[in-house]
Amino acid sequence: MTSSANKPSRRDLLSTSGRLAAASALAGVALPAVHAGEDDTVRIALVGCGGRGTGAAGDAMASKNGPAKLVAMADVFQERLDHSYDALHQEFNDHVAVPTGNKFIGFDGYQKAMDCLRKGDVVILTTPPAFRWVHFTYAISKGLNVFMEKPVTVDGPSTRKLLKLGEESVQKNLKVGVGLMCRHCVVRKELFDRIKNGELGDLTLLRAYRVAGKTAMEASPPKPEGITELLYQVKRFHSFLWASGGCYSDYLIHNIDECCWMKDAWPVKAVGLGGRQYRGSNIDQNFDHYTVEYSFADGTKLLLEGRTIDNCWQKFASYAHGTKGSAWISIAGHTPAHCRIFKGQDVDNEKDIVWKYPKNHEPNPYRVEWDDLFDAIKNDKPYNEVKRGAEASLVTAMGRMAAHTGREITFDQMLNCEHEFAPEVEKLTMDSPAPLLADSSGKYPQPEPGRKTNREF
Repeated sequence: MTSSANKPSRRDLLSTSGRLAAASALAGVALPAVHAGEDDTVRIALVGCGGRGTGAAGDAMASKNGPAKLVAMADVFQERLDHSYDALHQEFNDHVAVPTGNKFIGFDGYQKAMDCLRKGDVVILTTPPAFRWVHFTYAISKGLNVFMEKPVTVDGPSTRKLLKLGEESVQKNLKVGVGLMCRHCVVRKELFDRIKNGELGDLTLLRAYRVAGKTAMEASPPKPEGITELLYQVKRFHSFLWASGGCYSDYLIHNIDECCWMKDAWPVKAVGLGGRQYRGSNIDQNFDHYTVEYSFADGTKLLLEGRTIDNCWQKFASYAHGTKGSAWISIAGHTPAHCRIFKGQDVDNEKDIVWKYPKNHEPNPYRVEWDDLFDAIKNDKPYNEVKRGAEASLVTAMGRMAAHTGREITFDQMLNCEHEFAPEVEKLTMDSPAPLLADSSGKYPQPEPGRKTNREF
């Protein structure tokens, strides 16, 4: 097996595989339970074979707390499954044992893939999040442990469903990891501990930025011939709110979550704005820039900037400011974090650094989250990240809805919002109409702040 030092991160695999598909529409959900197989090998089923799924499966098989073996795969696109299988088999060889009969294409493939596992094995759910609660339901029924990619919900109704399922999985002692890997970063953890110990004083402001050029599939041209509307939307899932929560939820959740971690609280409300600056003939539902102000119960603010416009100033970082100093939460993407504490408020002044991680190498959080999940499975430790993952997804959606409607949205309003983006998503088949239908010009409903004020589209 390839060594950990040479193993690319899930983000690396996303960048190379994402053009084929960063996620699919099938998600096999599984109920975490202590593995009870005849040997110590954990068997894995991969549901959603895009870049994220391929990366997650690779991290699982490379975990120091394995061994793990991939035995089943499912997707709605044959080419994605084939590409994922070839990449994983080339790298992990004997750790990939997926016969032709264990490769499943179709919206029901998640069930067939999970049926290949034993109770206590692991299913990886890396499809568009619209399908997360559907697949998680089946995983619980099978007694499987689960790793699910973020975000795990896209709207109020799906959040309520997942929270309820999470409670059920806790009652059954199932082990569930959620792909907010920054929470497993040992450097951020030390920064969090130092903040809790008062080294920044009282936090007064958090700032987060993901302002970049065109990213993944946030913009989509009109549907070409030769593919159904449903499969086009699944393939271009970043472009459609029902499938992914849009580029806001998919791209910005990590920065939002790491800031909320440092504050040790979720914001209670949000206001925001944004717009569609250069969409041309694109038919997606996204804004290409967002500015959101989150408020915590004590009045502290989190200011968030997101943009996907080429040839502009760029930054991918999060900061914390307090009465005694300031800090880098992350400075150039998700990993390495390069956390720092400064004695003043100038986070660009290296002379003011009073603490930084003392080692030259930061453990890869994409790998650490798998080490932690397998440790919990093999040693029967309580381990369930569903509630935190659902709440992070809800807080992210709260800011998105504030920008899309032009209204202040509270945590409770978002949780209890009745606008379900994809009703009956669990009934979709390869021949189904899409949850979102285009108008006569081939475009889809878009947010209209100030006009559509009680729903996002």
